[in-house]
Amino acid sequence: LVILAALQATSNDYSMRRRQIVTLAHFSLLEAWRTRLPWLFAVALALVFAAAGFIQQLAITDSTRMLIDFSAAATRLIAVFVLSLHILTSMVRELDDKGLELTLSFDLRRCDYIFGRLLGFALIALVIALLAALPQLILAPLPAALQWGLSLALELVMMAALSLFSIVTFTRLMPAATFVGGFYLFARSLSAIRLISDAPIAGGDTPSHQFIARLIDALALLVPALDRYTQSAWLVDGAPGWSLLGGCAAQAVLYTALLGAAAMFDFYRRNL
Repeated sequence: LVILAALQATSNDYSMRRRQIVTLAHFSLLEAWRTRLPWLFAVALALVFAAAGFIQQLAITDSTRMLIDFSAAATRLIAVFVLSLHILTSMVRELDDKGLELTLSFDLRRCDYIFGRLLGFALIALVIALLAALPQLILAPLPAALQWGLSLALELVMMAALSLFSIVTFTRLMPAATFVGGFYLFARSLSAIRLISDAPIAGGDTPSHQFIARLIDALALLVPALDRYTQSAWLVDGAPGWSLLGGCAAQAVLYTALLGAAAMFDFYRRNL
């Protein structure tokens, strides 16, 4: 009877924690809807494609390629910007309004709070990726557009985890936004930086260059290779294949889990 009672208590505790996580995720989705985030992103997409149409008219040759390349690249950047800024402002507003303290005053574990918020932000990332992929289904072949949209979803989920980690760590908007933007630009350009360091014009044998090259190689092992994700060339040159997307998915799951764990660690060590 004691064992059955303990199992029943454990089951009730697990069920309550699961409901709390789902409630937090639902709250995050509701907040995004009430702040008109989907409509804001839709307006941004309309502006992007208006600019892409203008560039297409200016192109002398390969006008369709110019349209797809520009719209895909701009859509990816705007999706990352809108999602990250929404997460950062949402968390800052909750911190400033003492909503976090109120939420934790209920019987809610800090790890469940991070899980719930991360789940909600990941769902928002999937919605934004879906909206971003819809126009590409018209412009590009279906397999390429599907793989581009799935890759964008993986990239946005990682950026959602990175934004959550940044705001939990820095607690202020400007430092967190600067870190997210710098990290994204560095991860996007890391492969180009490695190529430059491996083939210098002069001074390749100096100790300083060797040290910097080894440092860049070490950073490449720690930073996700975001330049492999959501490439505009997929939409015009053909789909890259599901094997490449599988590798991107494995990397996205790993880095999302690591960033979520890091956010949880920083959240537990804070005094609230």
